[in-house]
Amino acid sequence: MNGQALPLLWLLSDARNDAGLEAALHALPEGSGFVFRHYHLDPAERRRRFEELAAVARECGHVVVLSGEEDWGADGHYGAPERLRSGLRLATAHDGEEIEAAISAKADGIFLSPVFRTASHPGGATLGAMGFSVLAQRSPVPVIALGGMNSKRARELNWPRWGAIDGLA
Repeated sequence: MNGQALPLLWLLSDARNDAGLEAALHALPEGSGFVFRHYHLDPAERRRRFEELAAVARECGHVVVLSGEEDWGADGHYGAPERLRSGLRLATAHDGEEIEAAISAKADGIFLSPVFRTASHPGGATLGAMGFSVLAQRSPVPVIALGGMNSKRARELNWPRWGAIDGLA
């Protein structure tokens, strides 16, 4: 894992939680993770916002991961297994086949989603607690629950690693 411990708690950025990200980063326990996505911004604005939020995250002692192929000094990258770059490599997966692809790509962690209904994909199919558990327990790579997650659902799921967009911002 490139000498980096994989955090248990992850905040993911999105257009809808942007206004509260600084406060959310300060509220996270030290050593949490932050995934910067912000796909809605043009490249120059996206870089500027990344630098602002990465500075806050690092000040709080968090791991900073970047979605995309840019190399802006993040601790790692997030995305589809075939697009992962240097540093901490966090893959996205939605089923067993995508978990296998992440394992083959030597991902350090896998965001498995959506566990529950989520604002990111309204009306979309979900894994549910049982489906998530079955897939996650088969993985030799640490799995991070994502999709409709918040602290209450994380306790119900009884899974140590989870991330959220709305559930933490």
